[in-house]
Amino acid sequence: MTMDHIWKNQQNHSDKQHARGYKGMTASATEEASTIGADILAKGGNAMDAIVAMQFALAVSEPFNTGLAASGFIMYYDAETKKTSVVNGHSIAPKNAHKNVFVDEHQDVIPFLERSTPGTAVAVPGILKGMEKALNEFGTMSWADVIEPAIALSEKGVRVNLTWNTGLQRFSDRLGEKAKAFFYPNDVPLTEGETVVNEELTKTLQILQSKGADAFYKGEIADKIIETVQSFDGFMQKDDLTAYEATVSEAITGTYKEYTIAVPAPPNGGGFALLYMLKMLEKLDIGQYGLRSWEKYYLLAEVMRIMTADKLAFMGDPSFYNIPLNGLLTEDYIKERLKLLNFKFRNEDVTEGNPWPYDDQEPHNKAASTTEPGPDTTHFIAVDERGNIAACTSSLEHFFGSGIMVPGYGFLLNNDMTDFDPDPAGLNSVESGKYPVSMKTPTIVFKDADPVLTLGSPGGPTIPASVLQTMIHVLDFGLDLKEAIEEPRIYNGTGPLIWQEEGIPEEAKQTLERMNYQFDSIALSIGNVQAVLLNPETGERIGGSDSSRPGIPVANQ
Repeated sequence: MTMDHIWKNQQNHSDKQHARGYKGMTASATEEASTIGADILAKGGNAMDAIVAMQFALAVSEPFNTGLAASGFIMYYDAETKKTSVVNGHSIAPKNAHKNVFVDEHQDVIPFLERSTPGTAVAVPGILKGMEKALNEFGTMSWADVIEPAIALSEKGVRVNLTWNTGLQRFSDRLGEKAKAFFYPNDVPLTEGETVVNEELTKTLQILQSKGADAFYKGEIADKIIETVQSFDGFMQKDDLTAYEATVSEAITGTYKEYTIAVPAPPNGGGFALLYMLKMLEKLDIGQYGLRSWEKYYLLAEVMRIMTADKLAFMGDPSFYNIPLNGLLTEDYIKERLKLLNFKFRNEDVTEGNPWPYDDQEPHNKAASTTEPGPDTTHFIAVDERGNIAACTSSLEHFFGSGIMVPGYGFLLNNDMTDFDPDPAGLNSVESGKYPVSMKTPTIVFKDADPVLTLGSPGGPTIPASVLQTMIHVLDFGLDLKEAIEEPRIYNGTGPLIWQEEGIPEEAKQTLERMNYQFDSIALSIGNVQAVLLNPETGERIGGSDSSRPGIPVANQ
């Protein structure tokens, strides 16, 4: 499918979750954040200025999925230098963290809710240092100016939307006492349509505006974070915060047909997962099958299972263990792994392979990990008139993070330590000063060195699957961008169970069930894709937001 054909298939939609324009474009999971980002672009800011402003706006408008104590990866494409960089603002284990934190005295893994809500679940948050680093290296506006719109939004208050409702209905058992008092004023849950004002968060944003990120990592906010975490028996100490630094590196790239795909490198596991699955699907020529054929879903399911087996076995923090990234992505290894597919039944023998002979590093002897990260995150994008692109996936890890709200400052703490494998023997097990594996997958797609698509999603282990399917819906099946986002997706881990969105044909499901797959009895939303399609020849941009949340794209006219 050529880009000309893809653009001919783009439609004009009347709904708010689709936008077209020739200047700046933003997209996020909340209307407030997208509008603030677009306003920054309209004032002459670049894509990175807008993305930093949007992170602060999301801390106000989507405080249960991201916030000041979140982690994240930021991709930045510089239209002048043609370089794509990654800012790593991922959370890291405190220095006093230890391998046995998530097992009991019998070495049995502690149940998830019990291990995900105490202070020991809180990792050293990186998003503010990441945003500061990103703004200093790639932005054009001041820290104070990009925070100002979020302060105004926080003072005015935000309208409670369906995402708030859903979270309170499903995950309120995660809330600590302070957080419950905010989300359940007078013991009554906030409901859709209400306007909520978080005065403590407003105060915190004002402190950050005047004193910078150091107030969070070294000053009064840092002191309160440590006091709070330790009151919940956490490991974090003040010097964990003061020592944290975000890093900048070049994106890693892979190819899919005539396209080049730029993603973050490990300890980000989502980028590897996407490149790995694309290499497999390219050899399988998935576009030859029908959009809703059983063959398409079969290929997706098995490719996800094979990738997950290798991801759990080989992805970790490269500062601690060798990661055979080159071996995993070589043509010969991919061909070997493709032998697991048979088109007749679900292969029960899908386990990790052996990429080490295809890599130039010494093998490690660590056990495979056994768990995958959690499901609740947010993704947002800004493209400026000059063609610079910033895309960020940031997260508190699970809905409401640890459920611990910092008293007097109005923000939730992450539970990013649950990104680690609780098994002390695992490759991705807890170790002092270690990054857990993250599946965040901010992605930029290039054709002939020009960016043509950028996208990402929340969803923990499902993130690469959502990005993958949206990509092939555009690049292989030629769908309109909004239709590509809405086309029903599936997710499969290593077992027989397939998660499904509404709309997977019964005939395809029955065929796969006869092949020994199982479908979850309830259809559910998988991810929340935000995407921008770019036309290098005309300069036109199309933005699309996923209907699973109330976000919108905004085009500067």
